[in-house]
Amino acid sequence: MKRLLLLTLFVLPALAQMTPEQRVFDFQALVANLNRNYAPYEWKRQLFGFDMLDTKPWLERIKNAKDDLEYYDITAQYLSSLGDTHTSYRIPSNFLASTGLHADIYDGKIIIDNIVRGTLPAARYPFVSGDEILAVDGKPAAELLEFYKRYSYAASDSASARNAAFRLVSRPQSVLPRAHEIGDTVAILVRHPDGKEEEITVPWIKTGQPLLKAGPVPSPVKSARKAQRSVEEEEAPGYMQPLLRLQYDAVETDENQDVLNYGSLVQVWAWPASLGYVPRGSSYYRVGVFQFEGLRIGYIRIPNFSPASTAAALTELDTHIQFFNANTDGLVIDVMRNNGGSACYNEEMQRRFIPYMFRGLGRELRANRIWLNQFSAAYEAAKAANADTWIVDSYKLLVDEMRAAVSENRARTGPVPICGPSLERTPAANTYTKPLMVMTDVFSTSAGDGFPAALQDANRGPIFGTRTNGAGGTVFDFDSGVYSEASSRATAGMHHRRNPVVASGYPTSSYVENVGVQPDIYYDFMTLENLRTGGRPFVDAFSRAIADHIRSSR
Repeated sequence: MKRLLLLTLFVLPALAQMTPEQRVFDFQALVANLNRNYAPYEWKRQLFGFDMLDTKPWLERIKNAKDDLEYYDITAQYLSSLGDTHTSYRIPSNFLASTGLHADIYDGKIIIDNIVRGTLPAARYPFVSGDEILAVDGKPAAELLEFYKRYSYAASDSASARNAAFRLVSRPQSVLPRAHEIGDTVAILVRHPDGKEEEITVPWIKTGQPLLKAGPVPSPVKSARKAQRSVEEEEAPGYMQPLLRLQYDAVETDENQDVLNYGSLVQVWAWPASLGYVPRGSSYYRVGVFQFEGLRIGYIRIPNFSPASTAAALTELDTHIQFFNANTDGLVIDVMRNNGGSACYNEEMQRRFIPYMFRGLGRELRANRIWLNQFSAAYEAAKAANADTWIVDSYKLLVDEMRAAVSENRARTGPVPICGPSLERTPAANTYTKPLMVMTDVFSTSAGDGFPAALQDANRGPIFGTRTNGAGGTVFDFDSGVYSEASSRATAGMHHRRNPVVASGYPTSSYVENVGVQPDIYYDFMTLENLRTGGRPFVDAFSRAIADHIRSSR
């Protein structure tokens, strides 16, 4: 009898879950936080007909949830319904199941585009780059893609689908609450480039600890993640913190990232020998010069807007611009697969590529008393510390705009500057003056949206590629579960462009959110031909485009 009692005491806690009341409390707290802080609420109702404050159907599901994992699952689907790249939901798990494969969408098909041969030697696992995934464990790949899109936080359907494609071969539980409910192997049916179909079984590589339940949780736990910060941000005085919060404009990357080379210095295509590409030494950028039809064309890849040192990165950029002005006829700026970063570093770069006065991106901020109190306190602290005039003036403007919005019961402020007291920007002392072109794709994200938006608004040069992501705004983190220990990220301010934009499928607006930046010259890199040739058609296309632009500018 005593042995039975001990066994019971050992087993019961393992079966315990959060109480229904705790789940409801956490969900209502999450919604309340969004209600107070989420800027695009009205925009999402207009675009998708999704009202995040209509919680009745979600609460019914949560009340009837069988366990904590189902609660996590429902909440993740709720947040993904906002169609917002900056909005995400993470549960407290480090469990990851991976295969050594990477998948993406090329020509509308789910394609393997990278194989870790140290994990999957060719002799045993005869995958090749370009294999089309047809099924996983007997389930059609197209059906699985639609399922995983429910957990994809993306501003466009194309980005959502590409995020979901990777989930066929990589399953982080932080994103997919039931990622651990798999076997030891996975059978992947592929169609090889020669048309032959083959099912190949590979082991799941499992790391971390799977989360089976959150409860019982006797007391609330603080768990919000923190944004990456540069050296300058770490050393900034206290009164700068509200401004720094507004200036964070990025999507984090990690080992679970959904696209190859996201935020990386290395581009996903190769330079053909015929162009004679000559690289230049650079720590923060990928830089070089190539020849095309007698023209000298510069190239600079900006992988992100999150340098370890903004000052060092800008100093290095100035040397490259001096070189480009003296040694090129035109310039290609590559912000493809750029995951964003600092809005103000972004503006400093804009000032080095736009050689005349221009309007920077404004932010429409969610109006609330929390921001008003923070701006007011920072304003007084900045004055007391004899801070730079631009900082004091910036806070004065933010206080006035936020006070007006709150007193008028408006959801958002008008477009406000966050890197100075005015939206008007002057060019830097060292500016590139010759023709240029900006290359974008659907993973030019956040500040990676903002950079081409500003240059397009300033009529600086054509945008080449595909639409940008549409992650248009300022990011904030918050606890989304004092009992469930989850954390969330969402949009506190919306990018506001100089002129309204007309884009197919969207209402005319000045927003980047969801709309993205539409290219002037459309070209989609995500084709099987580009994958199989190292991007040769793509390189030919952008070389031709910049050459035509240089000649038409003369």
